[in-house]
Amino acid sequence: MPATEYQRSFGRTLLNLRRDSVHSVAESSTTAESTQMEAELDSFQRKVSERFADLNASTSEDLLSLEWVGKLLDSFLSCQEEFRSAVVVSGNHRAAISPPAERMIAEYFDRSVKALDVCNAIRDGVERIRQWQKLIEMVVCAFDGKRPLGEGQFRRAKKTLVELAIGMLDDKEASSSSGSVSSQHRNRSFGRNKEHPHHRTIGHFRSLSWSVSRSWSASKQLQALGSGLAPPRAGDVTATGGLAVPVYTMGSVLLFVMWALVAAIPCQDRGLQVHFNVPRSFQWGGSLMSLHDRIIEESRKRERRNSCGLLKEINQIERSSRLMGELVDSVQFPLSEEKEIGVRERVEELGQLQEALKNGLDPFERKVREVFHRIVRSRTEGLESVGTAP
Repeated sequence: MPATEYQRSFGRTLLNLRRDSVHSVAESSTTAESTQMEAELDSFQRKVSERFADLNASTSEDLLSLEWVGKLLDSFLSCQEEFRSAVVVSGNHRAAISPPAERMIAEYFDRSVKALDVCNAIRDGVERIRQWQKLIEMVVCAFDGKRPLGEGQFRRAKKTLVELAIGMLDDKEASSSSGSVSSQHRNRSFGRNKEHPHHRTIGHFRSLSWSVSRSWSASKQLQALGSGLAPPRAGDVTATGGLAVPVYTMGSVLLFVMWALVAAIPCQDRGLQVHFNVPRSFQWGGSLMSLHDRIIEESRKRERRNSCGLLKEINQIERSSRLMGELVDSVQFPLSEEKEIGVRERVEELGQLQEALKNGLDPFERKVREVFHRIVRSRTEGLESVGTAP
């Protein structure tokens, strides 16, 4: 079959693909079990499509916020459960899964293991953001609303804002701007810093990853995760009784979710240069590729090019702390009433951001942890279902 004709064939539903693949034996195999399997596989495609259409309907202001990325993780968990129901659990009720289908299912679960390091790196990134949140809190506390504003408060705030700005530098930018002192810190252990959180060194902000090795690369891990992931050929669909399509679907969802996490959250050797091209003829392909293109477009904005993460809240930290820093640098004493009002407004803005981070990071981290454990459990269950040892 020519490639163009094959691509067009994906426009049909999975149910039709399944029926085509068994047309020659349809009269002898129209059992209740096969009919249920067809319905479950088609339902899986439809539900994945609905999840990503909903994510893609988000406004540009909501895209890549903590709430949106959390919603993305919820969608992954939902898709993983639907995949389990349609492929893993249903497979146990069938007389046998064909060897090609067994191989593809096993390959997916082996691929999913590569996402575990990404989850660890993202949790490290969350901790890094949490340290920024604590620094913002220090700035807010420096300007206690009950006290008159004095020079000492501005000195403390300025020092903390400088520390925050250095801590938010992208790893590559940080290494080129900080010299040998940073290098000494980076060569130390990646374990937790035992100092008081309000007295952590600059190097600590750049070396927070204690869950992945110093040589680990998010960019390379994503490339490994996507290696060999390609739309199934017509022969694969036939040989696997239609299972090749949901396996490819789940592999694409896994890659996209991990890629989006790396795009949003600070982590080691971030990079978005991974080949990702899903045929839009899949029910969910258009929404997923649209989200991919929107995130790439966000990464190309001038103010985001050197950012350590595309998370909306990171952009807010950068903007608010920069404006606060400029205001602090410009004050002269005695402080005019107009200047004091401006400072109070900036402090209030930082306070609201600090509170949003404080309330949002813990639930997000729990979701990342749940994704990690769900991948582990699903792999064990999936490999057992096809008779392959984990």
